Amino acid sequence: MGMTGREPTFLPLAVSAARTAANGSTAPTQRNDAQALRRHAETADRAAGECWTALLAGCDAPARRVLTFRLRDLTEAASIYVGAQCWFGATSPHRVRVAGAETQVAEAIRDGDGEEFVEALADYDQAVATALVSVRARPEDRAPEKPSRINTG
Repeated sequence: MGMTGREPTFLPLAVSAARTAANGSTAPTQRNDAQALRRHAETADRAAGECWTALLAGCDAPARRVLTFRLRDLTEAASIYVGAQCWFGATSPHRVRVAGAETQVAEAIRDGDGEEFVEALADYDQAVATALVSVRARPEDRAPEKPSRINTG
């Protein structure tokens, strides 16, 4: 079987949502936040691959300790990009869901449980991506509509 030339990805949804955010941001502050978000997502994805390799090898390599820090960096970047109201709002499930999944990943790494690791990482990936996509879904974050050029006179 031939190689496809693609690296495995462990956070495909989060990386994709972060890249979309980085490519679609227009305001300078939002663009900077989105670029940082993309970098953190890609770094966390690479760290997850290295951690997975260490788990499979059954060794206590530094990669097992680094991933939790990379996930925290990604979580923080996501919270900045999403905004305080959405991240910390009483009706927003994002912060709680992402933090819970992040804790599950850390526990799986500590236990050396590959199956638990994969499930927790998938939950984390989906939680972060959902939070990022919610920004595009909020009306106040959409680009203003251009005025109509209909001649009423």
